[in-house]
Amino acid sequence: MARTTLPGGTWTLGDLTVTRFGYGAMQLAGPWVMGPPADHDGALAVLREAVALGITHIDTSAAYGPYVTNRLIREALHPYPEALHVVTKVGADRDEQGGWPTARDPQSLRRQVRENLETLGVDALGLVNLRLGDATGPQPGSLAEALETLVALRQEGLIRHLGLSNVTPEQVAEAQTIAPIVCVQNRYNLAHRGDDDLIDELARQGVAYVPFFPLGGFTPLQSSALSAVAERLGATPMGVALAWLLRRSPNILLIPGTKSVAHLRENVAGAGLALSGDDLAELDRIGR
Repeated sequence: MARTTLPGGTWTLGDLTVTRFGYGAMQLAGPWVMGPPADHDGALAVLREAVALGITHIDTSAAYGPYVTNRLIREALHPYPEALHVVTKVGADRDEQGGWPTARDPQSLRRQVRENLETLGVDALGLVNLRLGDATGPQPGSLAEALETLVALRQEGLIRHLGLSNVTPEQVAEAQTIAPIVCVQNRYNLAHRGDDDLIDELARQGVAYVPFFPLGGFTPLQSSALSAVAERLGATPMGVALAWLLRRSPNILLIPGTKSVAHLRENVAGAGLALSGDDLAELDRIGR
């Protein structure tokens, strides 16, 4: 792997050291995250460029495609470099209409773990995120049965570390009474700041927070404010949003996705932007 210095440095997930700037593979599947990519070779090139840039954290799921992104990762990168950590998630399936039906009973979770092992071509998964809630966001309720199933799989040697996705603060607290949690993956960005308190608490605990949809849910007014800052800095709105996230808290890990090598490089450059105090204050007003 390359030794490129990426924005934000590194973070440790349990005993896995990853770059804070990672890569999310979801967009490599076809439209609506279903089926193969239009450009198979291009998808492989993006994954190989991510590793060449020094990225050591790739986020995926057997549900993407389904199985498409996992198989692309295996084709592009297997045998995996020792420093590379592929993080996957379980808790939802795909139906023929492209929906995401929940699948969190013990039998379904065991099947999904097996599917991830097989499609990634590994004997054990470094980190598995348990996804809760639904497509609208986190939903209240106990996660005990589902998480205990993953704990059992960890004890069997099939999983090394556990994380959570699409969860409430109460579910995080419940999970931590059952097993060590090394990361939480939720929706969060400049315009959606509902997890501010959770991020700060996790930072105090040394637990990573992985935001998804770094540009999702902006109103036209908020988008205009972000674009104005980006134009002033000679950067893209995505780049500014990523740079702000890295500055927001040291426990934030980024997993922006893209189908393009050029866009991947652009995202890396954007995340490395130097934001002044005035820039930060102006951006901070977007989510208030």
